[in-house]
Amino acid sequence: RRSISGDGELVIISGASGSGKTMLATEFGKYVAAGGGIVLSGKFDQLKQGKPFSALASAFDLYCGNLMRDSGPLRTAEVALKLISSLGKEVYHLARIIPNLAIMLGPSKSELISHDQEVFANPQKRLQYLLCQFVDVISSSFDAPVTLFLDDLQWADIASIDAVNQLLFTPDLSSSLSKRSNRFFFFGCCREGGINEQHPLWSVFCHANLLHVKYSNLQLRCFEEDTLNVMVSETLRLSPRLTWALSSIVYRKTKGNPLFVSRLMLSLSKNGLLRPNLKRRRWEWDEEKIQSQKLPDDVAMFITNSIESQTEDVKSSISVLSCFGASVDSAFIKTLEKALDRNLCDSLDKAVAEGLLDKVDDKYHFSHDRIQETAYSMMDQLNRCNFHFKYGMALAPLADGKGDDGILLTAANQLNLAGPEAVQDKSQYVIVASLNLRAGKKAMEMSDFVAAYFYFDNGISFLRKKHWEEHYALSLELFDLAARCAHTNGDVISLNLLSQQVLTKSQSFEDKLNVMYYAMCVLASSSKLPESIERGLKILSRLGIDLHGCESGSVEACVQETKD
Repeated sequence: RRSISGDGELVIISGASGSGKTMLATEFGKYVAAGGGIVLSGKFDQLKQGKPFSALASAFDLYCGNLMRDSGPLRTAEVALKLISSLGKEVYHLARIIPNLAIMLGPSKSELISHDQEVFANPQKRLQYLLCQFVDVISSSFDAPVTLFLDDLQWADIASIDAVNQLLFTPDLSSSLSKRSNRFFFFGCCREGGINEQHPLWSVFCHANLLHVKYSNLQLRCFEEDTLNVMVSETLRLSPRLTWALSSIVYRKTKGNPLFVSRLMLSLSKNGLLRPNLKRRRWEWDEEKIQSQKLPDDVAMFITNSIESQTEDVKSSISVLSCFGASVDSAFIKTLEKALDRNLCDSLDKAVAEGLLDKVDDKYHFSHDRIQETAYSMMDQLNRCNFHFKYGMALAPLADGKGDDGILLTAANQLNLAGPEAVQDKSQYVIVASLNLRAGKKAMEMSDFVAAYFYFDNGISFLRKKHWEEHYALSLELFDLAARCAHTNGDVISLNLLSQQVLTKSQSFEDKLNVMYYAMCVLASSSKLPESIERGLKILSRLGIDLHGCESGSVEACVQETKD
């Protein structure tokens, strides 16, 4: 309600795994949407951290998809025109990370490609500005506050959190700078203890304190025994007095963990220990048999047992799915089936029937993150690496640059999760390094230089001895672009290490120019302008360009005169 008046605000919901954080947030989102608010919803994933702006981009993409579906072509075209009017050609940079926005705008392929060559001093700042403008446009178009929900913040990437910072604390540029009126509300969920002073989200808290922005931290606890009895009573439509014995057994076995409670109740029903009695028109249960059931002490082991009880084809398909994160599109499953030459959908549908997965909006979701984590952890480390490598290599031929960029990034992520140790053939080292080079370039196009550095760095890790001699062009491009990303990200140590390699191994002076330029920029930004100018003049001299009368001292004096 406060965000309607123009103030930004943030709320963080924390609690143990299975405590109901996401459920609470989802219900709140429904409440906001029912009241006319705009809700953007995304989720971070531990296994998708290499994907640029993963959760944030998916939140905006889902909104654009829903807008086209629910608002009709005329209203969608109106919003698209407002975006183009507000952002001009810059809007196409947003379309790189928001596929449904590209559909809304209706650009031709050539228009998008024509912007790929544009150079911008700080692409990340540009993208943050564009996202702020996007929020302003949709808020003004529907005269409604914008609420952004991001789940699993403990896995948040730096680029996305930097963008959240801008959305929360940057004023609406159409209004006076003295008054913030972005009508923006941010809330997210994180695991208990998942955020500390080293986490990217900590900067959001610091800015909130400095700028006096309201923020709250809600902590969810497990059910008390009385609360659990109320829930069981309402679920079974029976008096709390009648359900007390059952709920007491459930409480002792689950310690009140909501996820454990729900899984146990489903298990009791499936095994016939909790069943409807049609004659008495009520639920009934066998207290002694439930009491005597041997159950693990925590929900993870309980879920492990549930997965182990499935058929081999279902267990195998769940393991495959767990390697790709908490949710996967059905279209991607079809692609994976083609790449692996095996059927997955039939087994996954069986897992849906068993309550281990949900299928919503043509996506397979694990019913809870703990199910995905448990299925993933059931594989030992060596098998996980081998599976990731197998899936990555199977997808690599499909990442030909003509289709979905997601296949390219997913293939690269799978191979990077496996690591160089999983390579089985020497020729595969170059294949993986080249794939990471392409993925890094794609991340740069999406203005996520942190993710881009991640890909280039992984690509370098797959290079073997004598790679400068045997694969010079590939090595130079990986090191050169990694250095550029390190410079953009302000990582001077990595920049120096990468630059040293290029300066040592380059076969021509021209091949050294980029890293020499980055070094000059670092000197200039470190209040060492004379030294930066001197290096620049030496480089120009080596290139046959002599600027007479432009010694470093005179140039510095001119710069100072301009400042004065």
